[in-house]
Amino acid sequence: MKIYDAVVIGGRGAVGSLVAGHLAGDGLAVLAVDRTPAHESPTYDHTVGDILHPDETVQRALTSASIVVLAVPESVALAWSTALAGPGTLVVETLSVKSSFAAKIAETGIAGTSLGINPMFAPSLGMAGRPVAAVTHRGGPAVDAFLDRLSGWGADVVLVDADRHDRLAAATQALTHASILAFGAALSKLDVDAALVHAVAPPPARTALALLARISGGEPEVYRDVQAGNPYAVAARRALADAVRELDVTVDGGSEQEFAALMKRAAAGVPDADGYHALCASIFDIVR
Repeated sequence: MKIYDAVVIGGRGAVGSLVAGHLAGDGLAVLAVDRTPAHESPTYDHTVGDILHPDETVQRALTSASIVVLAVPESVALAWSTALAGPGTLVVETLSVKSSFAAKIAETGIAGTSLGINPMFAPSLGMAGRPVAAVTHRGGPAVDAFLDRLSGWGADVVLVDADRHDRLAAATQALTHASILAFGAALSKLDVDAALVHAVAPPPARTALALLARISGGEPEVYRDVQAGNPYAVAARRALADAVRELDVTVDGGSEQEFAALMKRAAAGVPDADGYHALCASIFDIVR
């Protein structure tokens, strides 16, 4: 039987195939395991398997691999038995929420080491120059080596603990997605012709429409996980609702000075105003 250096569970998915491709590009023998068949890759092997009910082929691959990547939904990752991994195996999860898996490792233990990564971008964009949040669940040389791999693939690795990761994900993903989906839901309730909105939309509106098209065209399971799985997402949505109510009250009964103060408070959330102003100008330059 062939011995694999790395096994990627969920290797047919976007994140799984991204990681599998990079590992194979590093010269590792990689096996992608998924519940549904996939087109064969020229750089790594595929097999059909269920990580919760692994057959003999998958079990042997897991126990012999030095790296096991869990590119699966949270429910699957939490139900999977870490005992299936060998004592020298690095288990890498790619969940959008880290707290629950961190608690699983703390409660049940793991024979080897474990790392959580979250590519903070659509996998189709590639890793080069993009942020990847990384959480060490159980450290060791294998974790350090994998972090070096990520950097070698061009990723900007940001090291955080599980709780801070989830707080940041709520602020940068759950809040952003909620804002865009709420924009789309509100737009659908207005008595306006969508074709005319498209015809007259200035750059900010066109950019918002582009974000709405991208998010609403994605996998509902992925975007629901961001909202439902993150323990801090509900606070992010409530903050958004409170902010809209504050804006409404300020416009209806406040002064120009109060509105200016609201804008100043909103601007406080931008860490590099000049840099983001320039980025916005660049975006608007291509939005027609």
